[in-house]
Amino acid sequence: MKRREFVKLVGGAAVAWPPAARAQQPGRNYRLGVFLPFGRDQVGFSALFDELRVNGYVEGQNLTILEGSHDVYDSELAARATAIVNAAPDVIHSGPDPYTRAIQKVAGTIPVVALSGNLVAAGLVSSLAHPAGNTTGVSMFAPELDGKRQDILIEATPGVRRIAALADSTMSQTAPGHFEELKKSADQHGIELITFSIAKPGEIAPAINAAKESGAEALNFLATPLFLVQRRVIFEQVAAVRLPAIYQWPEMAEQGGLVAYGPSLGQIYRQVARLVIKVLRGTNPGDIPAEQPTNFELVINLKTANALGFSVPPSLLTRADEVIE
Repeated sequence: MKRREFVKLVGGAAVAWPPAARAQQPGRNYRLGVFLPFGRDQVGFSALFDELRVNGYVEGQNLTILEGSHDVYDSELAARATAIVNAAPDVIHSGPDPYTRAIQKVAGTIPVVALSGNLVAAGLVSSLAHPAGNTTGVSMFAPELDGKRQDILIEATPGVRRIAALADSTMSQTAPGHFEELKKSADQHGIELITFSIAKPGEIAPAINAAKESGAEALNFLATPLFLVQRRVIFEQVAAVRLPAIYQWPEMAEQGGLVAYGPSLGQIYRQVARLVIKVLRGTNPGDIPAEQPTNFELVINLKTANALGFSVPPSLLTRADEVIE
């Protein structure tokens, strides 16, 4: 059984809990605001609704989902955040960091469950153990995992001398200090790291082409929802330039990427759902410790490797949690 399937099974076991454990108020309709850069059809996002359902919060019965518009740019965030707050949700789930900051400015006392690369570094909570204020959430080790993925990419491509990191310029973890840490780590392996910042979807394909033209021999797509949402564009362009690449989410390798390392989206959204449930049951979000992922998966897609003419080192294959053949 794959690790992700086990997590799903454990989550589903909650359906057997006695009704008293769920603590809903009879006849009440709960309202969950969702303010994200993608819609509910995004890969892995269904786990949020499934976890809510098995804990007794069922859309169309006692739960209403208030979705904020996705594909929103910075100039529109404030207005869209105000609109979702005005819809009077009981709790708002938001992310990434620019979305959560926009929500925090207007939420007042409405609880917020955020998804962030690093909740504390982004200034969204005071600490993981004691968030304070009206926000808790899941903090995903994004900067640390960017470095881990770089190490895996270097191992996957022995002999390379130049790699490229592609980053979402709107994300907090793409600060110069983060790039410098990645460059320092690459330098210790005798590898030059070049970086490309991307602010909107139309810049992705040109950045991949520029990386290839700059002599990059492999690509590290740093943590951001942008690359998940635009994965089809990325896969197509990466195939065109025929470069090995590593991604944030295991699901991206399952859907056509070469290599991915990190927590699964399904796991993350079940964690988010459980925090939402605590809030709906009356706990102050500032008193709910923020969580971090506990399971990380290395997924390798040999179909993609064959299409690229790329040979994955056996040592990496033996460590993989999932190999797609």
